[in-house]
Amino acid sequence: MHKILVLTDLHITPPGELIIGLDPAERLSRVLDAMRAAHADADHLLILGDLVHYGTAEEYARLRGLLRDLPWPTTFMMGNHDDRDTFCATFPRAGLDANGFVQSRITLPHAHILCLDTLAPDAKPRHSGFLCADRMDWLRTELAHAPGTPKIVALHHPPFVTGFDGMDRIGLVNRAEVIETLQAYADVRLVIAGHIHRTIMASAGGLPMAVFKSPCHQMPLQLGAGTSGLSIDENGAYGLLLVGPDGDICVHTEDVAAQKAAILDDIASK
Repeated sequence: MHKILVLTDLHITPPGELIIGLDPAERLSRVLDAMRAAHADADHLLILGDLVHYGTAEEYARLRGLLRDLPWPTTFMMGNHDDRDTFCATFPRAGLDANGFVQSRITLPHAHILCLDTLAPDAKPRHSGFLCADRMDWLRTELAHAPGTPKIVALHHPPFVTGFDGMDRIGLVNRAEVIETLQAYADVRLVIAGHIHRTIMASAGGLPMAVFKSPCHQMPLQLGAGTSGLSIDENGAYGLLLVGPDGDICVHTEDVAAQKAAILDDIASK
């Protein structure tokens, strides 16, 4: 099976600036250490956007240092906290499509991962996501490519309603169009996203969906909350996709601090 590591919502800040008392860089380093220890053999690392908090060159430079010497090929995506031009200036080898969006295909032996760019600075309300006509055309072309090959579709903003009212208000503006498009292609096996800072499994339009937590701060489970500004200090996490030779996909999520505590408890009981 092929092993794909998933991170999302890193929210790297300038040095010394914290989010709810947490240092996103320290939290990311802790998660990366756990990933290296457990999954150095992974085939790829996919980061689903909100790489930094304000979209500044200083933050992207700090992120580049944190990600130096990773053992995996890495694909970056854009979230609503990112700045596309500033990101590309710091990571000039990032995959751009013909229209200048950070979109690319990860080609595995038995599946393709289609990485979408939902960053839309002019979208209303602010921080919501949108796939314009050019990006939707790119998606359709990639979905039609290599018919019979299983497809995993990755984007920052989930294309479904999560029950977190404040986050859904800044969700994917054209989620219905995206779902309808994906439904037209039988090869779509899974859709993955970030943005919510919560582990969520869902079915939307008959398609399986998975949303992953952040390495840093999480969304408290307060359904119906009208704000998108709620955060809680819970364990950081990463995701793991196992892709089989038949295109079947198994989704895992790992809380880093919880893993450490479980190992210590097990040792103490012996």
